[in-house]
Amino acid sequence: MKFRVERDVLADAVAWAARSLPVRPSVPVLAGLLIDAGNEGLVLSTFDYETSARATLSAEVSDEGRALVSGRLLADICRSLPNKPVEMVIDGSRVSLTCGSARFSLQTMPVEDYPSLPDMPTATGTVASDVFAHAVAQAVTAAGRDDMLPVLTGVRLEIDGGTISLLATDRFRLSHRELAWDPRTPDESLAALVPAKVLADTAKSLTSGSEVTIALAAGASGEGIIGFEGAAPGGVRRTTTRLLDGEFPKVRSLFPSEHQTVARVDRNELIDSVKRVSLVAERNTAVQLAFSDGQLTLDAGSGDEAQASEALEATIDGEDITTGFNPQFLLDGLTAIEASVVELAFTQASKPVVMSGTTGDGTSGGANVFRYLLMPRRLLS
Repeated sequence: MKFRVERDVLADAVAWAARSLPVRPSVPVLAGLLIDAGNEGLVLSTFDYETSARATLSAEVSDEGRALVSGRLLADICRSLPNKPVEMVIDGSRVSLTCGSARFSLQTMPVEDYPSLPDMPTATGTVASDVFAHAVAQAVTAAGRDDMLPVLTGVRLEIDGGTISLLATDRFRLSHRELAWDPRTPDESLAALVPAKVLADTAKSLTSGSEVTIALAAGASGEGIIGFEGAAPGGVRRTTTRLLDGEFPKVRSLFPSEHQTVARVDRNELIDSVKRVSLVAERNTAVQLAFSDGQLTLDAGSGDEAQASEALEATIDGEDITTGFNPQFLLDGLTAIEASVVELAFTQASKPVVMSGTTGDGTSGGANVFRYLLMPRRLLS
């Protein structure tokens, strides 16, 4: 194996492929990054039996061959190299890397012990890469992080014709984002439960090209995989991951069809106010929101402790209402909304609020709808 490649292209691809390497691999070879120099150019791969990453990039290949080296070490080395072409060659049981006057020699691992990467499923459709990355970033806001409840650490991806829906919940909040895409089969309906962290990292990393190809093979329970592919500097990147096993809760019915109180507030002003007022909120206590007479009043703190209060202008339709929320969960939802005005829709104080972006005149959404449902917290008397 012998090849020559631009430093920036190699460093970026190695860092991308190595990002999903396990911290404590079950077997040593799973900490490796597979380098394959051949007719396709240069292919860099990682796989931990759950998630695979494959980066194909242009390179001057003099001799074909394969080598398996420590992925994280190679990423650290490539990141530190001078801005000159990189040459790599197999030298016995080691790989020699040369970049300008810098030279490194890396111990190889047995290639024959490395598992074969799963095949990319048949393409299901394509979506604009920037739209997809933004939609996923919004959806994962509400995804659970408790590994004891693995189903809630995923994002339910639902495909219905030309629309993709992304749903996530950790039991205290719920996010729902819809976006338009170009399906291979217009009338196809599919669903998958994708690990939220993998989905977020993948969507963010595939924004170099104009679109992302989504390939879904949802087989029997626990056997499905999903793949994502997109253009990248110097080549193409592809990720596959196994779908989560389990039944995602039927959460769509939690969004109420009618509301008794609807308030609209400047989003940036509300974010800043929540941050200030919550400074005096004790751990696990709520920030109170009172909507009345064209005004939103925020309060936090109680008793002999520090207290804070702030009032904001608000457009309120319906009955006055006072409720309270976990300030961090509230900020997470407000930050995920991109519109300048946020709409908060209530049925009653003890029921969840539905937050969404609006233009301020009551119109919002279109094909790209994001809604964030948040459970209230008990207010201290």
